[in-house]
Amino acid sequence: MTAPTTLYRKLVDSHTVTQLDAQNVLLFCDLHLMNEYTSPQAFAGLHEQGRGVAMPGQNVSTVSHIIPTHAVRHRVIQDPASALQASNLKRNCERHGIALFDTNDALQGIEHIIAPEHGMIRPGMVVICGDSHTTTYGALGALGFGIGTSEVEHVLATQTLVYRLAQDMRIRVDGRLPTGTTAKDLVLKIISRIGAQGARGFAVEFCGEAIEALSVEARFTLCNMAVEAGARGALIAPDQAAIDYVLARAPDIDDAQRALALAHWATLRSDEGARFDVEHRFDAAQVAPCVTWGTSPDQAVAIDDVVPAAEGAQGASIAQAQRYTGLAAGAPLEGLAVQHVFIGSCTNARIEDLRAVAQVVQGRRVAPGIRAMVVPGSGAVRAQAEAEGIAALLVRAGFEWRQPGCSMCLAMNDDVLAPGARCASTTNRNFEGRQGRGAITHLMSPAMAAAAAVTGHITDVRKLEPLQ
Repeated sequence: MTAPTTLYRKLVDSHTVTQLDAQNVLLFCDLHLMNEYTSPQAFAGLHEQGRGVAMPGQNVSTVSHIIPTHAVRHRVIQDPASALQASNLKRNCERHGIALFDTNDALQGIEHIIAPEHGMIRPGMVVICGDSHTTTYGALGALGFGIGTSEVEHVLATQTLVYRLAQDMRIRVDGRLPTGTTAKDLVLKIISRIGAQGARGFAVEFCGEAIEALSVEARFTLCNMAVEAGARGALIAPDQAAIDYVLARAPDIDDAQRALALAHWATLRSDEGARFDVEHRFDAAQVAPCVTWGTSPDQAVAIDDVVPAAEGAQGASIAQAQRYTGLAAGAPLEGLAVQHVFIGSCTNARIEDLRAVAQVVQGRRVAPGIRAMVVPGSGAVRAQAEAEGIAALLVRAGFEWRQPGCSMCLAMNDDVLAPGARCASTTNRNFEGRQGRGAITHLMSPAMAAAAAVTGHITDVRKLEPLQ
């Protein structure tokens, strides 16, 4: 009789080509996603060795990080270095027969948004990308994780990866999220509790009543930000909601394949009695809208809380974060003025996120002196938001309605904050200079960011009176 197995180990074992040693395996990768900034050196190394791409059909590329998001019909990358990255990616994809969502492709977007929305992600897959937020795909029961440039080259040449095994962590969230709170608030709460290194070396499986109640798009947000606690992977066992999401976007699965897929997907859960190395429990009812105050995603508090004192083991890092953000211990976040609002990124730029923003903005306008940007995560999301009237509502309210891309999430393009600017942001990282040298980032949910846009300061969205 075999021992009970975790979902993580089932996925690893089913993709192990060979065991290299006690800690490392050669892992087969079902899908490899690439962008313009982590692939050039990998292709160059491949060409120097005279090698081709082993399985072009299992590689997909998109231009997303360096692309401008100005609201123009035809986008041109003006920065010479960035334009070279994009043209190199196009040339390499054409040479090797790899699908590319190029600069002006109607379906172009951020890899972690376009891959699920086009049915590329299925439960049970191993998906890799030269981007740390590849953990997003765990929302559909797929093992996703980021890799480095040398590993990108290895995958292109072999469709395999030398992979170091992770430990197993389970995070159970019981109860239900209160009205006004979201998956973004939940994950910020979790990270603030376990720390930015709390899941380092672990693959995290989320479970519990609160997780089951989340929409699939909310689960993407949760798994996306698990890496901010150091997680090497994030997983949620695929349930009917996840299966329905996948099947609605996978017309290539015919009736015969569907029966086989459903049978396999039903096995993708941790066995009763499976051992986890570490377990955490959270009560969803205790989650409030959260906002980061510092320079790490774990430096977050509830909106009605205050900046903590610089004491204990983290005293030095807390003090440094306070110096950078200009916030003193005991300072409230509610009412803190912002100059910029950014709604976008692979964390919160899906249609569900934009609907939440529209609900808050309906009947209101962007506050004087605030620059507010909405950057949809893909061409498909942008088109849907326009069809639903969300885009027009936001534009009337004073928001900038942009083209898809990573944009101000990491300021590798021309969407950059000025030094000293304070931004309410739906992104995943608030590191020093992340959105611009000297700029200050406060992470929060789309609804909270929308509330900041219409009030001009960090606001508890639960206190905004609903408008007709």
